[in-house]
Amino acid sequence: MPNGNIKNIIGRLLSEMSGVNRVSQNTIDAYSRDLNQFAEFCEDNGISSIDKITERHLRNYLVNLNESGLSKTSVARKLSSLRNLFQFALKHSIIDSNPIKKIQNPKVKRKLPETISASYYEEILAKIDSTDEEEFIKLTNKVIVELLYGCALRVSELTSLKLKDIDLYNKVIKVFGKGSKTRYVPIGSKTHQILKDYVDGIESKGRDDFLIKIKGKPADRFYVYRLIKKLLNGYELKRKSPHILRHSSATHMLDNEADLLAVKEFLGHENLSTTQIYTHVSIERIKKIYKQAHPKSKKESL
Repeated sequence: MPNGNIKNIIGRLLSEMSGVNRVSQNTIDAYSRDLNQFAEFCEDNGISSIDKITERHLRNYLVNLNESGLSKTSVARKLSSLRNLFQFALKHSIIDSNPIKKIQNPKVKRKLPETISASYYEEILAKIDSTDEEEFIKLTNKVIVELLYGCALRVSELTSLKLKDIDLYNKVIKVFGKGSKTRYVPIGSKTHQILKDYVDGIESKGRDDFLIKIKGKPADRFYVYRLIKKLLNGYELKRKSPHILRHSSATHMLDNEADLLAVKEFLGHENLSTTQIYTHVSIERIKKIYKQAHPKSKKESL
C-alpha cells in the first residue's frame, strides 16, 4: 500500500487540484485550511496514517466541530473537503474503503442571497464619478462594477481576465470559471462602451493582465473587495461583498422574465438547482412589493 501519511496525502490532493484540475487558489486555500485542521485532530489522537481513520474517528471530529460553535454551513464545507480527501485516497488505492461514506452533512437551510435594486446600481456608478480620484482609477472602478453586475462575473473570474479574453468586436468575454470551465459572456452596450474606453487606455502599456491599477499593477481580489465594500456603504446589507452584484444581476434578469436555463449558462452554474435560488429571490421581491402597494394586501379599515 502507498504511503498513507495524512499530511502527505493532503499535499498530493492539493497539488492535483492546482496542477491537473486547475482549481482556483481561493478554493485550494480553503481546502488546505480544512484538511490541515483535520490532520491536527488526527495527530492529537495519535493517528498519522489515513488508513487508520475509522468512521468513529470522523464522528468524534464532527462532534468537536459542532461544539466549537461553527455554523452548519461551515461544518458541511469541512465535510465536503474530507470527502474529497478520502475519494482521492480510495482512487489511488491508499485506502481499501471509505470511512466517511455513511456520514451525512448537517441540514442547512439555504438563505436567499441579498440583492440591490437597479436604481441602487446607478447610484453606485454615480458614487464613482463623484470621487476626486484620477480619471483612470474611476474608469477602472467602473469596469469592475460593470463586469460584476453587467456580466455577473465572480471575483476570481474578474481578476484572472486577460486582455486577449475581451472581444470588443463580437461583444463577448471569454471567462475562465469554476472547475476549469470556459464560457463566453455577452457584453451589453453600456458595458461595451466602458470596456472600450478602458482598453483604449491600457493597450499602449503592453500589458497581458486586463484589470490593472494606476501604477500598472494587477488589481487583485482584495482591491475589488475593498472597493465594493466602500461603494455599498450606506445600503442596508448584511454583507457588502462583490457577490451581491452577481446576485443582483441574476435576480434582475429573472425579474424581467429571462429564461432560467439561459441564466444558468450566463452565470456558469453546473447545476440548475443553484440558479433556481434566484427564482425564490424574485418571488420574494414580488411578494414584498405586493404587500407594500396592492390594496388587497392590506386590512380593510372599518
